[in-house]
Amino acid sequence: MDKQTVKVGLMGLGTVGTGVVRLIEGHQEDLRKQTGCNIVIEKILVQDKGKERNVSVPPEKLTDNPRDILHHKDIDVVIEVIGGIEAARTYVTEALLNEKHVVTANKDLMALHGVELLHVAEEQGCDLLYEASVAGGIPIIRTLVEGFASDRITKVVGIVNGTTNYILSKMSQEGATFAAVLKEAQQLGYAEADPTADVAGLDAARKMAILGTLAFRMNVSLEDVDVAGISSVTPEDIEYAKQLGYEMKLVGIAEDDDGTIDISVQPTMIPQEHPLASVNGVFNAVYVYGEAVGETMFYGPGAGELPTATAVVSDLVNVVKNMRLGVNGRGTVAPYREKRVKTAEQRYAKYFLRLHVADRAGVLAKITQLFAAHDISLEKVLQVPHNGGHEAEIVIVTHSASKDGFERVVEQMQQLDVVHDVKSSYRVEGSD
Repeated sequence: MDKQTVKVGLMGLGTVGTGVVRLIEGHQEDLRKQTGCNIVIEKILVQDKGKERNVSVPPEKLTDNPRDILHHKDIDVVIEVIGGIEAARTYVTEALLNEKHVVTANKDLMALHGVELLHVAEEQGCDLLYEASVAGGIPIIRTLVEGFASDRITKVVGIVNGTTNYILSKMSQEGATFAAVLKEAQQLGYAEADPTADVAGLDAARKMAILGTLAFRMNVSLEDVDVAGISSVTPEDIEYAKQLGYEMKLVGIAEDDDGTIDISVQPTMIPQEHPLASVNGVFNAVYVYGEAVGETMFYGPGAGELPTATAVVSDLVNVVKNMRLGVNGRGTVAPYREKRVKTAEQRYAKYFLRLHVADRAGVLAKITQLFAAHDISLEKVLQVPHNGGHEAEIVIVTHSASKDGFERVVEQMQQLDVVHDVKSSYRVEGSD
């Protein structure tokens, strides 16, 4: 490529789009040194061209017609930061078919249609990069694709949603309820008015589907992720976790066990000595296990205007470098391994269980017998008076057990006359 200027079409001028404009306009000299050419934003797609904005943009660069970008003969790279799925899928596909390289921050799009879009990019000889779709400013996607290219990844454990991490951190630090901290998070702008995607674990699940696809080279879909949210977590659960030596986090776990994968997102008790246990507030962290390198952790801001925009512009720089080398479209590694997902009988983990039971002799024996009948052994048991001595509260941490077996125990336990209520159950991460 002998171009002296690379022209960019930016689709979206919200929080991330504004950050992209700031970085490209403010770092011109650095970008020129890194790429050997000028990078210019030629057109920006917006919904309302007359809206007041937090960044200065010449009016002639704004458009409300996507064709002005997708069919612009001089635009080389399209940056998609509009969010959503269907419109973004259409725009990204059309851009690739018009032989324009694409950078996106859209986790929902890549989780649901990433493999399909990567095949289109490969066929067209185009780059499709999406570093900003997971963990904001943490370069985890490039790390999995390039940094671990010579290794085999066996496990990825991540705190990949800042909203839920903020909520659980505040609950742990202050003993507050989920509802109270959620309201505060919404007031601070850390949580959406409708927080369902975050607190139900769906946002994290989409990110883990992306990471699982990259780590294990399998076409992992959202349906392959076992998902549970944090809305049922109580201050009592968190307090018991602390007593037992754990912190509660919404954790995504992706494991490859000899070619069969297990991917989940759920409230999980992490040992207090584990590095992820000290990741608080809106920060994200991803822990990667490689056969050769061992354990590594990547930590940083998981969202926000400039952290996410930094990942977008970093991808843009890589696209331009590939253009100058003439190697666009060659770095895409589409999933090539056959996908095999563990069943509930094959998924093993440790579990936490909290019960309210009748406070009389023989109750604990009945409970332990039920676990023994399903070949589940117990690691820790706490029993404390509850409800003025009329009940007892029993807290159990099991040794490693199958998900199916544990769920059967819980179901049968609810039928015992001595068990008044099964208050909560969570996964416990950590070796026996």
